[in-house]
Amino acid sequence: MKLEDEARHKSEDVDNAVLTDVVLALQRRVEVNHDFDIPYLAGYSEDGRTVYIDRHLPRTMASQGRAVRLEPFLVTHEVVEKSLLDKLRLHYLHAHQIALRTERDAVRAARVSWQAYQALMKSNEKPIDEEKVKAVPHDLDLTPYRDLKDFPVLDRLVKAAQGSKGRDRSQPSAKNRAR
Repeated sequence: MKLEDEARHKSEDVDNAVLTDVVLALQRRVEVNHDFDIPYLAGYSEDGRTVYIDRHLPRTMASQGRAVRLEPFLVTHEVVEKSLLDKLRLHYLHAHQIALRTERDAVRAARVSWQAYQALMKSNEKPIDEEKVKAVPHDLDLTPYRDLKDFPVLDRLVKAAQGSKGRDRSQPSAKNRAR
């Protein structure tokens, strides 16, 4: 798709239709993989080409009588965060705050309650101290864990990733690839 074709809606103001175009454009730029254990529910590869979403997270949530896919909002968050880390060299906490606000606005633009979305996310977060990380992509970017000095989780991720390095499981399976 041509770059100019992605911007279907035009506005200089804050506009939900334009943000919806942005969310779709971001999704087109990455592969999505649901095969792994990802603390904090989602993450990204070192090169930013793959967004990993925890394999236990539901794919949809109910909102106003419809099933709403969660993936576009998580992808939006992860792509924005990774871009800010890599391109502007922000600290993770700053990049995360900007990404979280972008995610929130994308959720609202889709006419989904941010409170309901957050409640679902919080109910699915695994207690990090009890996390039994088994399957981790070998190319998971560990910057968030390092910047937060979350060394126990970082240690478990490194050990689990080394175990899966021999298997090239970082590539999305056909059933889990999303576009």
